[in-house]
Amino acid sequence: MSELITALAGSGWNTCESIRDGLTRVGLPLPTEEYLRKTFTRSQWERAARAVDALRKHFESAEFAADAIFGVLLVPHHKKLDTRGGIDWAIRRGQWIDNRKATIDFVDERLPAGQVVVRGTHDWTLVATIIGTAGIHVGSYDEIVHSPREKFSVLDIDTRDLMIRQIWGARVLQSGTVFPDSNERDVWTFTLFPGEGLTAGEAASGTVLHGKVRFRLGRADRGISSVRVCPAIVIK
Repeated sequence: MSELITALAGSGWNTCESIRDGLTRVGLPLPTEEYLRKTFTRSQWERAARAVDALRKHFESAEFAADAIFGVLLVPHHKKLDTRGGIDWAIRRGQWIDNRKATIDFVDERLPAGQVVVRGTHDWTLVATIIGTAGIHVGSYDEIVHSPREKFSVLDIDTRDLMIRQIWGARVLQSGTVFPDSNERDVWTFTLFPGEGLTAGEAASGTVLHGKVRFRLGRADRGISSVRVCPAIVIK
């Protein structure tokens, strides 16, 4: 439990100045260690730890699972900080070590608003998922959505339902200056969002490419190794 709290308190939410200032401007409490211990119960942290372990074990045979880092993600309430699409440059800019090469986020104009994790009143939601720089490879969008439920069911939850833009957008911010799915890594990847469904017959994905965080649309049958997903479970 303490390890999860310490990791979140030391994440980009608190260590990246522009993100930290942005949280204050939109009225979100900073997720400091003190705040996290006070806001979420011991039972929630225990459930989070079990969910992380269950996800790791269930998907241990997936391609690139050995490189995937499972943990807990903080997702802000979408009415205060909407991570389903482009983020205000004033918040984003501090993530770029050299922002002379970076530009504002790209969001395909055909994308709808997108799904949200929860619709309650809590400022932050805990989500067990992959929090590292790349997810696991389990095929194309078409292969994922047409797979049997048991392939993605963990703790009786279909983890495909939370493969959505809001979670990836929060993960990008929580990562601080180490972007996930970035072409600046040795291996470039992008994350699919099967939980969003198709838009104009194409699958939504997120990536960080050539100085820009991108929410894109592409072929639903594209199954190259760069295609990744991040199964997730909300901790209530």
